[in-house]
Amino acid sequence: MGEVGAADMIYTQDGTVDFKGNPALKKSTGNWRACPYILGNECCERLAYYGMSTNLVNFMTDKMGMTYTAAANANTNWGGTCYATTLIGAFLADAYLGRFRTIASFVIIYIIIRPSIGRRGLGLLTLAASVKGLVPTCAAKGVCDPTAGQTAAVFVGLYLVALGTGGIKPCVSSFGADQFDEHDDGERRSKNSFFNWFYFSINIGALVASSVLVYVQERFGWGWGFGIPAVVMLIAVGSFFVGTPLYRHQRARGSPLTRIAQVLVAATRKWSVAVPVDASALYERPDRESGKMEHTEQFRFLDKAAVEMPADRAASASSAWRLCTVTQVEELKSVIRLLPVWASGIVFATVYGQSTTMFVLQGNTLDASMGPHFSIPSASLTIFDTLSVIAWVPVYDRLLVPAARSVTGHPRGFTQLPRMGIGLVVSMFSMVAAGVLELVRLRVIARHGLYGEHDVVPISIFWMVPQYFIVGAAEVFVFVGQLEFFYDQAPDAMKSMCTALSLTTVALGNYVSTLLVTVVVKVTTRGGKEGWIPAKNLNVGHLDYFFWLMTVLSVVNFAIYLPIANWYTYKKSANEGGE
Repeated sequence: MGEVGAADMIYTQDGTVDFKGNPALKKSTGNWRACPYILGNECCERLAYYGMSTNLVNFMTDKMGMTYTAAANANTNWGGTCYATTLIGAFLADAYLGRFRTIASFVIIYIIIRPSIGRRGLGLLTLAASVKGLVPTCAAKGVCDPTAGQTAAVFVGLYLVALGTGGIKPCVSSFGADQFDEHDDGERRSKNSFFNWFYFSINIGALVASSVLVYVQERFGWGWGFGIPAVVMLIAVGSFFVGTPLYRHQRARGSPLTRIAQVLVAATRKWSVAVPVDASALYERPDRESGKMEHTEQFRFLDKAAVEMPADRAASASSAWRLCTVTQVEELKSVIRLLPVWASGIVFATVYGQSTTMFVLQGNTLDASMGPHFSIPSASLTIFDTLSVIAWVPVYDRLLVPAARSVTGHPRGFTQLPRMGIGLVVSMFSMVAAGVLELVRLRVIARHGLYGEHDVVPISIFWMVPQYFIVGAAEVFVFVGQLEFFYDQAPDAMKSMCTALSLTTVALGNYVSTLLVTVVVKVTTRGGKEGWIPAKNLNVGHLDYFFWLMTVLSVVNFAIYLPIANWYTYKKSANEGGE
């Protein structure tokens, strides 16, 4: 699978495209002209993904007979794995294949996993939801007895999709950013906007998934509901490959893990060596220009790896396991500096994860009617999260950034760390809104004695809109800022890996959600109590306590984030300053 047009590209020593050596290439490739195909691919892929994930918790309870807690945990475990596998795709992209070939390879795996068969567009998940022998027998809605084979078919299908997602997700945003020349002021400003519109395209896909696909799943069945995303993935493949002649490519530059290990080994070997006061005495290749990083004072013990000893000078070709360049040492420092910022995103991802688990279960108990003949599925309320993002992206990009730029003088308006901090604060209010609604819901239940499992609480489901809308606003600040931050601050040889690192906050957020739900259920059901999150009947539980717990965790997380953001030193390259 070749990179059409890539053979004509001239690369600098560190693997980036050299437009000075081929100026005509700059006029005919990349920039916004290549982005519609990349954004179209992402929109369709995310539509397929959210077409499965948005209503998955209801599939697990209604068709697989799971309890609320088991369904919520199954959903978050799968979602977490989808983002954890991004490390696999990112490693292959940075080390061996490059981002184009990695996306192309895994998008085909995604399609093979979910092939189109006959008229139904059946993949493994579609088969499990539509073929008689694979569909569990249910006496009533939620009263099902799936066999081991039927359960295996569902989960094997889900986790194969997670593998396909892992190869695509960490590379698409980085590949899109690669289309902009960092050394061109106009293109660099366009790249800042690209991440906003990239997230916008994700949510266009999510919008269709949470409205049309959820309706199809509830009205026409899960066979159609899982089959349509397979067709959409074919469109995603077509969109990506149509734009191939327009793409700019960054060359893979070997294993980033090897480069990190070399610094650690070289620094350990020279543990007793003193680091010179003058940083210019540290080793750097004289022929290295593009991608060269300036020395920083943090983590000075790693500088030992760049101290040139007499034995290194005497060697005809010094080993990178004994002597590393300043740039290689600074690459590791950059990754280490990212880790505290990365960790602070986990709690936010846990909050975000509630929109497809606890919010959906809360909505199942409310009045979902829209007139006398139509009811909105609770999972479709994620449409308001999506609409919030779609509304906030242009507001942020076209209004807030220019206004902030006029005050701060910074090209981005807000630097990335303050942007993410604003999002962390906003996210707290989504949990507060959910907790307040739950308090009101429980009071109505007590007033009318609605303690039955299937009793509908006479509160409109649309009172949940504020909590979804607030989550969406927080996403624009945190997730978009995180994508841009990790791409910008990543070493040139580790762009995909660091993008994947940012995405693993979502994975760990899902796993933390699973852990919290498990611990909460175990602790609060002692002594035969129903607990905060009962197995089948939320009307006798205290889901509000869970939302208050999430609020407290969010406050503590933000308090920890503030000194981290203040401590962080932005990356500096040799030919430009930091933030």
